[in-house]
Amino acid sequence: MDPINLSLGVFAVGFGVLTLIIRATNPSMFGKLAAMKQQWGDAAGTAIHVIAYTVMPILIGAALIAAGASGVSFFGR
Repeated sequence: MDPINLSLGVFAVGFGVLTLIIRATNPSMFGKLAAMKQQWGDAAGTAIHVIAYTVMPILIGAALIAAGASGVSFFGR
């Protein structure tokens, strides 16, 4: 087990889940979402924001957790 990968993975998954919860309860907290909607339109801006701040952190975090649990180390050792 690699504790660095596991820790980063748990943090990334937690961040993604937190943004998902905030998006459902108080979406006005996302300042960058308004800028993205203005730049790319409502649908595309929202999609880019969801992918960048919710989906990708959860996927990367899950991969880091799986790698860390199997002993793979991306950051040293």
